[in-house]
Amino acid sequence: MLSPPVGGHMKARVTASAAYTIGDIDKRLYGSFLEHLGRAIYTGIYEPGHPEADEQGMRRDVIDLVRALDTPICRYPGGNFVSAYNWEDGIGPQESRPKRLDLAWRTTESNQVGIHEFADWAEKAGTEMMLAVNLGSRGLDAARAFVEYVNHPGGTYWSDLRIRNGRRTPWNCRLWCLGNEMDGPWQIGHKSAEEYGHLANETAKALRGLDPTLELVVCGSSHSNMPTYPQWEATVLEATYDQVDYISLHMYFENYEKNTQEYLALPAKLDRYIGTVAGVIDYVKAKRRSKRQVRISFDEWNVWYHNRQQDAERVRTWDWPEAPRLLEDVYNFEDVLQVGCILNTFIRRSDVVRIACIAQLVNVIAPIMTEPGGPAWRQTIYWPFMLASKHGRGTALQLAVDVPSYDAAVADRVPWLDIAGTHDADRGTLTLFAINRHASEAIEAEVALEGFAARAVDHTIIRHDDLEATNTMEAPDAVSPRKGNGARLGGRGLELTLPPHSYSMIEVTL
Repeated sequence: MLSPPVGGHMKARVTASAAYTIGDIDKRLYGSFLEHLGRAIYTGIYEPGHPEADEQGMRRDVIDLVRALDTPICRYPGGNFVSAYNWEDGIGPQESRPKRLDLAWRTTESNQVGIHEFADWAEKAGTEMMLAVNLGSRGLDAARAFVEYVNHPGGTYWSDLRIRNGRRTPWNCRLWCLGNEMDGPWQIGHKSAEEYGHLANETAKALRGLDPTLELVVCGSSHSNMPTYPQWEATVLEATYDQVDYISLHMYFENYEKNTQEYLALPAKLDRYIGTVAGVIDYVKAKRRSKRQVRISFDEWNVWYHNRQQDAERVRTWDWPEAPRLLEDVYNFEDVLQVGCILNTFIRRSDVVRIACIAQLVNVIAPIMTEPGGPAWRQTIYWPFMLASKHGRGTALQLAVDVPSYDAAVADRVPWLDIAGTHDADRGTLTLFAINRHASEAIEAEVALEGFAARAVDHTIIRHDDLEATNTMEAPDAVSPRKGNGARLGGRGLELTLPPHSYSMIEVTL
């Protein structure tokens, strides 16, 4: 281990070798999520009458921002919302659709957006659907009908109803979630692991009867502090292992204590969470003598604490509003560093984490914000997500990293430099994503490139002197990427200078 920093810099050594890889990155690692919650849908993606609204009422300015993220999938319609949702409420003429009370968020749902509107929006936004079925208040039969409505070509009750409602060709959605957070007592229709495992297995069998090629996601633990974790995973997977492809995990990141050093150590807990569930998967696979390989869908993750406690109080007392301002966290520059570390963790675990969804996409704990009747803009966390999504494709590299570290409450030996690397053979690039966690020390890093011939290097940096700096409607670009000057080609590879509390993307042309 290198010595701690002396003066204004610390030293780091990194080796990126073409011979040492983690595996191919599934592009769906950069997925997203939209739930019927707050203003995510209404005045988020959908606002008839807005100057930017298209013929279906979808905001073109939001579509443009989503397309720029290049997010391959979008999970829908929930979230907690899905556990008491009747999907049939969102089909047919909009003027005839019923209003319903949403028990998850104590709001009124107009059902003006349903599967037809969302599917059309997804196509415009350049993303594919990841749909969830209700295994809370409903079950197997409603799930079977929903899949038939969405995917079957025609000639049956549900597929012909889709055709009568204006969509002749099926959407052919491949990825389906079997409920949401069913381990949580807050969930409508919460079940024990045994109850849920049985229902999920039987539902999966029925859906595979419709189409054996579907990819199915079973619910894992809502977070790693759940009292049933990780036994929940073991019980559910033993019941469903032969029928499912992924187990779902969720985690949100908080900094109530306003301690940046501890906050930026939280991805070590994320890494441990992934490693533990990967071990449970291997245990169940071995116990069942199975050749099947289940992997992880980390389909809810983000920073969530800025307004969380206040909003929890508001939800308990308000009187069923429609599309209220709810969970609209305003992200700061400190959150850029956190989101960068989270994404790096997913890249380093991309052999087992094949799908991940930032929660959520618009307005609700989201990288994109809108004002009703007004503009849309990028929050600070939009940028690290966009850079990783666009440049973090191809093969994840197994980097060797030697850098000083610190001990935190959540883990010991947290490296001051958080770094991940990818090799995109199609583009002819090697990309490093580097976060300097230190508040006052720059990091001087030597990066050896073994098996890679570098022709040029480009440095993109996100940095601000104020950790609390935000992007607002009035100042939408206060925190944004700029061209850096901290990357140079050296003798064995690269020489990097990474300023204190900074996010860097270093792209090497090979």
